[in-house]
Amino acid sequence: MVAAMSVKKVDQFIFLWFLAIYAPAATFCANVTYDHRALIIDGNRRVLISGSIHYPRSTPEMWPDLIQRSKDGGVDVIETYVFWNLHEPIRGQYNFEGRGDLVKFVKEVAAAGLYVHLRIGPYVCAEWNYGGFPIWLHFIPGIKFRTDNEPFKAEMKRFTAKIVNMMKQESLYASQGGPIILSQIENEYGDVDWAYGPAAKPYIKWAASMATSLDTGVPWVMCMQADAPNPIVSLLWWSCTLQTCGRSCICCGKILSTWWNFYELLYGIIRQPKWGHLKDLHDSIKLCEEALIATDPAVTSLDPNIEVAVYKTDNVCAAFLANINTTIDVTVNFSSNSYRLPAWSVSILPDCKNVVFNTAKINSASTVSIFRTESLKQEVGSLENDSLGWSWISEPIGISKNDSFSKFGLLEQINTTADRSDYFWYSLSINLEDDDDSGSQTVLHIESLGHALYAFINGKLAGGGTGNNTNATVNVDIPVTLVTGKNTIDLLSLTVGLQNFGAFFDTWGAGITGPVTLKGLKNGSTIDLSSQQWTYQVGLLGEDLGLSSGNAGKWNSQSTLPKNQSLTWYKTNFVAPSGNDPVAIDFTGMGKGEAWVNGQSIGRYWPTYVSPNSGCTNSCDYRGYYYQSKCLRNCGKPSQTLYHVPRSWLKSDNNTLVLFEESGGDPTKISFATKQIGSVCSYISESHPPPLDLWNSDTESGRKAGPVLSLDCPYPNQVISSIKFASFGTPYGTCGNFNHGSCSSNSALYIVQKACIGSSSCNINVSVNTFGDPCKGVTKSLAVEASCM
Repeated sequence: MVAAMSVKKVDQFIFLWFLAIYAPAATFCANVTYDHRALIIDGNRRVLISGSIHYPRSTPEMWPDLIQRSKDGGVDVIETYVFWNLHEPIRGQYNFEGRGDLVKFVKEVAAAGLYVHLRIGPYVCAEWNYGGFPIWLHFIPGIKFRTDNEPFKAEMKRFTAKIVNMMKQESLYASQGGPIILSQIENEYGDVDWAYGPAAKPYIKWAASMATSLDTGVPWVMCMQADAPNPIVSLLWWSCTLQTCGRSCICCGKILSTWWNFYELLYGIIRQPKWGHLKDLHDSIKLCEEALIATDPAVTSLDPNIEVAVYKTDNVCAAFLANINTTIDVTVNFSSNSYRLPAWSVSILPDCKNVVFNTAKINSASTVSIFRTESLKQEVGSLENDSLGWSWISEPIGISKNDSFSKFGLLEQINTTADRSDYFWYSLSINLEDDDDSGSQTVLHIESLGHALYAFINGKLAGGGTGNNTNATVNVDIPVTLVTGKNTIDLLSLTVGLQNFGAFFDTWGAGITGPVTLKGLKNGSTIDLSSQQWTYQVGLLGEDLGLSSGNAGKWNSQSTLPKNQSLTWYKTNFVAPSGNDPVAIDFTGMGKGEAWVNGQSIGRYWPTYVSPNSGCTNSCDYRGYYYQSKCLRNCGKPSQTLYHVPRSWLKSDNNTLVLFEESGGDPTKISFATKQIGSVCSYISESHPPPLDLWNSDTESGRKAGPVLSLDCPYPNQVISSIKFASFGTPYGTCGNFNHGSCSSNSALYIVQKACIGSSSCNINVSVNTFGDPCKGVTKSLAVEASCM
């Protein structure tokens, strides 16, 4: 039985997580408590819907819009982790500026009239470097993370208290009239506590006691900690995404948490139909709130695949009808009425009579996004000779900095670099005296904990290797040509972020730990280089020089631009694309490296990292449980080519783009991409519920209305300019690729054009009364694709 379908009485709050994102009253509470079924705000139980925004993953200029979009999507509470390594990158030195301005972010949420759930952790996971722990924590003598360890507990308490006191000083807790109604301590420890043995329970007990001693005046929670000590609230993370649980993702808990696709919103366009579908879900649950908070459910199973949960008192009644069969639609009888339940779906009945929402029936419009590409427009005057507007600096191969050092044996990377840089040089010189060993194809064998490496022999790139998402280790055999006399072996090891999850993840290493051998010398002999004296360098010379800003260094623009050359810094000045559409840079043509715009890192690019060629399918049925290889797309294509550039980082002109290319690429192939909406579509059948906004608790009219197809232009001041497709009957396909089915009304296109063109939005009743009946006895649908201008 799907967890999201099972509505049992539990002495814990239930948080539902899926890819999406309600608005309380604008005034905030002074008293937050809870019982076994709900948060209680000023004496009233509440159904609250929560959505995550990670403040440092966007810019302060973007926060108000992201928060408002969340509110418009039906969110009551914005939750966020607090990122320790962002705020205390050096022990005792704090950063709460720019994207790290946590107080400002919380106040922005409050200004929108939403509550805040502050997930301090301080371990956050969050697909964030080192799980949010600062790397200096690793080097405290005697420390062991996330266990009954005094050095760790002292640092955890100090940082947690720091954040709590900041919030108190700004009167941001609900007990002070602020928006923060919950705080979290630790995170998902229940997934790994078994590995920490007998020390795990004392640690959790200590964390609970420490947090509650800080006296925030609001409840503390632990996520994924079934044995959380009182008075900590235990939150279950039911991993229930639109893919994980299919279309039947619904939970009748008292607190629901949703997580929308952050990266889609980062490009500035709401992802449809997901956003609209989940907004309808949130609104539907809100219609059931009075019943949900009043009583525990009565749950019955009509058969092994059908479950009914009813919340009923003398005054209110709400019901949830679930069909967990993944392939068969069924008709069920409930309360003297008949209901059709599509496979793998839940129907919501706020009055125990009328269906307001079914998870398999999408009423919201969908969109087709397009990326319009344009060449990188260099500044006038920056086009010099053959450089095509680019200048460059070659990064030295091997040791080039004064802070290099020598040690016998191979050093683990993270313990040596302390994550000050992705890059770590290992350098060694060997002498070959026998001509028979020179000029031959010897094999350099390298074993590394990952994540990638490059090998240079006598200043030339000989080869390399990378790990992958399931196994970061790198084991390579590289054919090399050596010369008589001195040979220099330079190995560049690099990380791609640090591990963020798993028991003892802080002890997982990186770098070349060996063995490193030369195989195939004279008479088939092998030399083990592992224990010899190596010279080491942390980071790149260009990093120390500050080349990423574009202002430092002696950039070369007087000769031919080097292309497909490893270890090269590139720079150009460019004009930002006009307009307000979200902007990305397309790194097609580059290999692997990092990019900066006006000194701000836009991340590590790696368009040459491609997905496997097999496993994809042209069609997919999302019903049923999700598994990793289900519904794969884009096989054999780069994992990512587009990298977002916040508009707030751009000037109208005189912008600087700096690249550090590791493996070799052609910067002249880089282009801009602006994201726009190509089409707006909707597909509604006669069996769909009526629009939610027609539901009126005082009358039956809205509940008895039929389905309506709605179209809205995505941007202000736009109108529907054309109807690309319209069919009433049995159309099929998806937005951008609709087709007429075996029957279709001849008047559908004209009726839709008349109703919609020239308006910013339109609504059309989906019925034979509107279009006539082209095929009697068949459930018909209306599919429309429109353009807005």
